[in-house]
Amino acid sequence: MALARLMDVTTSVLATVARFGFAERVSQVGQAPAKLLELYEFEACPYCRKVREALTVLDLEAMIYPCPKGGARFRGVVRERGGKEQFPYLVDPNSGIEMYESDDINRYLFARYGSGGVPLMLSLGPLTLAGSAAASGMRFGRGEHYRPARPPEQPLELYSYEGSPFCRLVREALCELELPYRLHNVARGSRRREAFIARTGKMMVPYLVDSNRDVAMFESADIVAYLRRTYGMS
Repeated sequence: MALARLMDVTTSVLATVARFGFAERVSQVGQAPAKLLELYEFEACPYCRKVREALTVLDLEAMIYPCPKGGARFRGVVRERGGKEQFPYLVDPNSGIEMYESDDINRYLFARYGSGGVPLMLSLGPLTLAGSAAASGMRFGRGEHYRPARPPEQPLELYSYEGSPFCRLVREALCELELPYRLHNVARGSRRREAFIARTGKMMVPYLVDSNRDVAMFESADIVAYLRRTYGMS
């Protein structure tokens, strides 16, 4: 188990390195949306990663609906709403916009909730995609395929940011178990950090809140074990 944990952390760190530590810091802050954004995605998808990075850079929260391959809960929702099972898929209830295509989504997010310009790391076309794909490759398909699980009555909450290798481990588990969660981005420079520290007593992520069982916890290994034990069926 210790060796498996070491490999998990090491490869997750390498995934962060593949993106040059991008999405560890907020760099654009515009007007926050009144209603929560919704993102249908899966963790291992390099296109989805680009949108999650944008959410971190813009300091945006979102309701995440994981759509791992083989999952039956949310993939059908995307097909019904947009006409095809393609990811990522963004729903913005503030504007009524629903859209596919990571680059289109990012241009929309930065225009509406940022200062307008998409950062260089997200606007290099094939180079951006290659870096994102390399990050996925470092994790050997984790966060891609569904593991049988019981759905929670209420969505979970995760305090996280895209560039953190430890947060990635938790997001992978949430995705594989197809557990919906509210994503609270708290990267460096986030306007939510002060409130988060006041709530938890320290600046440390990932931090999971499960109101279904009155549980709140730090430490990625403990969180992953809790999720598999509580909601997993295999």
